[in-house]
Amino acid sequence: MLWRAYFMATLPPTPFPLRLKTPKPRILDNFRGHFIMRNLVETAGLSLGLLGLTLTTPVYATDEQVPLAKRTEESGVALDSVQQAMELPHLALSLSVDPASESIAGIARYTVKATQPLKVVEFDLDPRFAINQIAVNGQPISGRNWRNDDGLLRITLPQQLAAGSSTIVSISYDGKPRVAPKAPWDGGFVWAKTKNGTPWIATAVQTNGCDLFWPCIDHPTKRVEWLDLAVSVPKPLVVASNGTLQEVTEKDGWSTYRWQAHWPQGYGVSLQIGPYELAQETYHSRFGNAYPIKFWYLPGDKKGAKMLIGQMRDFLDFFESTIGPYPFSDEKVGLAETPHLGMEHQTINAYGNGFKLSPEGYDWLMQHEFSHEWFANQLTDETIADMWLHEGYGTYMQPLYLRWKNGETAYRVALWDLRKKIVSKVPLAPKTPVSSAYYNDDKAGWGGDIYYKGAWILHTLREYIGDEAFFAGTTRLVYGRSDPKPGNFHWRVANTDDFEQVMEEASGQDLGWFVDAYFRQAALPELVSQRDGNILKLKWKSGSKEPFILPVEVQVGGRISTVEMAGGTGQIDLESPDAHVVIDPNTKLLRYDPAIAAWQKQQAAEKDTKAAEKN
Repeated sequence: MLWRAYFMATLPPTPFPLRLKTPKPRILDNFRGHFIMRNLVETAGLSLGLLGLTLTTPVYATDEQVPLAKRTEESGVALDSVQQAMELPHLALSLSVDPASESIAGIARYTVKATQPLKVVEFDLDPRFAINQIAVNGQPISGRNWRNDDGLLRITLPQQLAAGSSTIVSISYDGKPRVAPKAPWDGGFVWAKTKNGTPWIATAVQTNGCDLFWPCIDHPTKRVEWLDLAVSVPKPLVVASNGTLQEVTEKDGWSTYRWQAHWPQGYGVSLQIGPYELAQETYHSRFGNAYPIKFWYLPGDKKGAKMLIGQMRDFLDFFESTIGPYPFSDEKVGLAETPHLGMEHQTINAYGNGFKLSPEGYDWLMQHEFSHEWFANQLTDETIADMWLHEGYGTYMQPLYLRWKNGETAYRVALWDLRKKIVSKVPLAPKTPVSSAYYNDDKAGWGGDIYYKGAWILHTLREYIGDEAFFAGTTRLVYGRSDPKPGNFHWRVANTDDFEQVMEEASGQDLGWFVDAYFRQAALPELVSQRDGNILKLKWKSGSKEPFILPVEVQVGGRISTVEMAGGTGQIDLESPDAHVVIDPNTKLLRYDPAIAAWQKQQAAEKDTKAAEKN
């Protein structure tokens, strides 16, 4: 394809040497020449020796945590006018990762294109890193022309950059990156070891963002078009990362892995480093193309790796037949075994579930993380408030997969398990800005609702508008077109309003009342029922200003009837005052359930009692 040739030309050498505050010659030596671009090289047929080693629970490195700067702590902070005007056609990012000192050193060499005149450029970078030098177009600039006090790195250019023009900005930095307090939910580096003491390292930065280990614009709408990533590690460690592996070189006991990725999603750029072996095979898609499935696993886990690759074939068949083509077939389907549970890194999903099967016979974690190749990496939320588009859709793909695989009963059972976890204390997709720190706010419960409530809203919508409209709308949302094929679509940014629009177009119905009640209000709609002789009266109660008009199925004896709820009310003749009635017999409606509310209250009280007894 044409874009494959875009960066075939080589780049000039690094414009300045890497300078470290503390001499680290073995790191410095491996940085020489990392920014020389290589021609695209496919790595077909790569195979490593399969050794039998047994692993135990990973041993995590300990480090005194330095509090994050306020800006670094949050991901997806609203863009200011400077960052809005910056396009990033290319980034050559060179990193050296030293397990012995648990430190990294890097050079980020950006091509920055201005859409408006720029005198200043800005990047996000955790201020715990020491910045050694910044250069513009190969010329070092004075320290007076940049500052990074709070995690927003502001660089004053030697001369104003005109709209439509480009410049090269190089940033040299080093330090000890934040150790993840609770990977993958609270981000940073994970420094672990295998049973035999070999370093095992991973990054997971979703809630805090890419600026935890490289200079970036930490916002979902700002992607680098081309990333050339060179990572140096001590031999015999292996680096698994995004995109396609271009080459591996060795020098002075260190190996440098060069990866290239097209339009990587910010927090989806990741390092997985360990004594990996590689399992791989080629997948032949229903769309006529073929692409590799590659799994970097630890020695001793060959059997599990083969099992998971087999499941991946099944997952691909499901997703491609249900949603559309795998979005990154020109690169790979990638997985890497990690010392944390998992994360949806683009083309290199982190996997740490220990090859555990669910009772339904599949690895639920890998299926969920892989769903994010469609819902996070291909379709990216516009703001943190729209994060349910990632997690709600990703969660709903599991009941749908079980329906596809095992039938309707498996689908309903999986959904009911999710229903008990919905708390609905705050709006799921508020109109006001949401901080990424909200994800870990247990009191609000939003970090759970974006999964479980999001999935249940999608279930209710599908039942309401039907499969044809629901899946047509979903495909349009993900790809921006109704006829996606390999190579004819681009990654997309969307918000909750976009979701509403595509579903209205697909169904031919106004869904403003539906979206307002479920996404913009905190409490779930409540269905009030009252029997008056032979008549069953129904009324929806919702915090929304518009009437909630979702139809309600009612089973009377062996017959199911649909009660239309024009204006939010409806009724049905039961034909007998003694008739047995079941409302919503097939569990299609997401609504307030007093039984679940009472059970949740009981569970919370028991938890508080146990905590008090412990103290």
